[in-house]
Amino acid sequence: MAEEENGIVAKPRAKKEIAPGRLIDTYAAQCENCHQWRVIDGQEEYEDIRSRMIDDPFTCDKKQISCEDPADLDYDSSRTWVIDKPGLPKTPKGFKRSLVLRKDYSKMDTYYFTPTGKKLRSRNEVASYVEANPEFKGAPLEDFSFTVPKVMEDTAPPDPKVAASPVAKVASPVVAAATPSDDDVSDKSAKSKEFKGKFKLEEDTLSGTPHVSPAP
Repeated sequence: MAEEENGIVAKPRAKKEIAPGRLIDTYAAQCENCHQWRVIDGQEEYEDIRSRMIDDPFTCDKKQISCEDPADLDYDSSRTWVIDKPGLPKTPKGFKRSLVLRKDYSKMDTYYFTPTGKKLRSRNEVASYVEANPEFKGAPLEDFSFTVPKVMEDTAPPDPKVAASPVAKVASPVVAAATPSDDDVSDKSAKSKEFKGKFKLEEDTLSGTPHVSPAP
């Protein structure tokens, strides 16, 4: 090439900036009795509560607190909420379930990470991995759920492009909730008290950096 002959090396094109995914970083459950949101310490405890939610709804006393205590979080548009499905199984030991909210806030995607960090994007990939790694054959395939929480549109930013901008000034965390019954959550103006016995998670929707803040 002429550029190389003249001692000029062409610079590779800079990669286009892509807004990072929005990852859940705060977990919470709503009390069956007082409907107030309580922060759950971590994903493992959250999944345990969610897996038993239908038969054993969450209540404040399970966190050794009273319904008279102020709520830890409030359901409002300062965060983007997504409603999780009750009864989903706990993630098999050694694996990690990851929920990622798309940049346009249209839906969430579910992935599983293996103990070695490999990302599994579908049931077929999970089955192939378990088959190739005999030490994990005891993990029930039905415990790998790719069911995703429902994004509540009344809490999503009015302009996702602005929310996804790396220079945006205000963060909009993400919340995920799980209901103990087959409640209809299609109402976009749903209030906190209607999310009876549900869970929530939140994330930094701008930077994708995990953080904890007072939430819905």
